[in-house]
Amino acid sequence: MTPTFPAAVVFDNDGLLLDTEEAWTRAETTLFANHGSTFTYDHKRELIGSSHSIAAGKLEVMLEQPGRGEDLMNELHALVMDEAQHDIEPRPGALELVDALRDAGIPIAVASNSQRAFLDLVLHTAGVADRFAITVAGDEVPRPKPWPDIYLEACARLDADPARSFGLEDSPTGATAAKAAGLTVIGVPYLADIELPMADITATALNDAAVFEAIGLVLSPE
Repeated sequence: MTPTFPAAVVFDNDGLLLDTEEAWTRAETTLFANHGSTFTYDHKRELIGSSHSIAAGKLEVMLEQPGRGEDLMNELHALVMDEAQHDIEPRPGALELVDALRDAGIPIAVASNSQRAFLDLVLHTAGVADRFAITVAGDEVPRPKPWPDIYLEACARLDADPARSFGLEDSPTGATAAKAAGLTVIGVPYLADIELPMADITATALNDAAVFEAIGLVLSPE
């Protein structure tokens, strides 16, 4: 019996495909220190998955600098671009799933809220850029996540029906975007205490048997 595969599988990047969150945390810690504050876990939990513009608004409040959100976000972007030149690795199970999808001939893409310069840099740093012919960045669509635009654009570039495609996400913001675009959402939370109510399936890692089964793949025995 021939397996029924999805039209496409679209990966979020930060915290889902690649462990860029450590780079973001280092940059955020420096930013807060530069402005006389301390970066905490609660700050991280609030910022994770946020687009550039939404994060700018949050930083204004966190650092008590109303009206300076864009300046703070630009400063953070410069810091994280430096951090992203080293110590960026794929998340657990990421390469196993990506390679299984490629071997099965299932179209794949990356849909990230990060800006194009950062997305290209971290894909290159992690050594996975050649695995993805299609990538969509947050500054290339009218509205970033939690709106559906990024996922709709990724599916359009893959010539894939969103209703027959899967979106892989680690944050509520991203899961909301993928669901709004009509994709089936597989959630793999980056932070263990973050709930993803919009996810159709939740797993602990990308090479979880439940992920492979949902997509129609068979997890190879170790």
